[in-house]
Amino acid sequence: MSPSRSQGKLYIVGIGPGGTEHLTKKAESVLHSSEFVIGNGTYLDQMATVIKGAKIIRSGMGGEVERAKKAVELSRDHVVSIVSGGDANVYGMAGLVLEVAQKEGNIDLEIIPGVTAVSAAASLLGAPIVSDFAVISLSDLLTPMEVIERRFKSAAEADFVIAIYNPKSRNRRENFGTAIGIIREYRNDNTPVGIVKSATREGETVIVTTLGKIMEYNDIIDMSTLVLIGNSESRLWNNRIITPRGYQRKYDY
Repeated sequence: MSPSRSQGKLYIVGIGPGGTEHLTKKAESVLHSSEFVIGNGTYLDQMATVIKGAKIIRSGMGGEVERAKKAVELSRDHVVSIVSGGDANVYGMAGLVLEVAQKEGNIDLEIIPGVTAVSAAASLLGAPIVSDFAVISLSDLLTPMEVIERRFKSAAEADFVIAIYNPKSRNRRENFGTAIGIIREYRNDNTPVGIVKSATREGETVIVTTLGKIMEYNDIIDMSTLVLIGNSESRLWNNRIITPRGYQRKYDY
């Protein structure tokens, strides 16, 4: 049961990949019950029809800390939702909000999971992540590039399927080529690759290619793109990627 508006509570809400049809019923319910909804303007616009009864507080990229502090402050006396694209635990707002809450003292909060970009993209590509996979962001705003490179090397060497978040931005164009170079040291050029831009949203683009040809699509890759690199067992079928989980080693089918 949702709290009444006289009781303070903070919801950290994963809104999924963008369309309201991918919003969970729980997320929709708490957004409807919130007096305040706080978030990046892009995400708030995607949820406009759901949050129209709330007081909206919006900010842009780079405003995450102030956004988290405002949400914690308001939640002492109000029902507040702070929204996060995808799932709040996958490069989302959950960690930062909990860090702020820890410093500010106990508040009543709940994290609402959402469909994250790697799940949305994988559904459009077939079955690329049914086995072990690693998710790595190429944004070096908060993580040093040498740490990112070490993670790519370890994941590639261990034969994980690799999902790349935040592959490129206007001011960060070289990291993607660096990451692909590292992966190619451990994977052959026929390794399946999926490129998904704006998954489940307007402008959705899905490309299936190979590691040897991925840089042919370098110009279309941006922050709204997720790139998925198969492992040594991944294969192409009917313009889809299949990564066997291992059933073929135990059963005939």
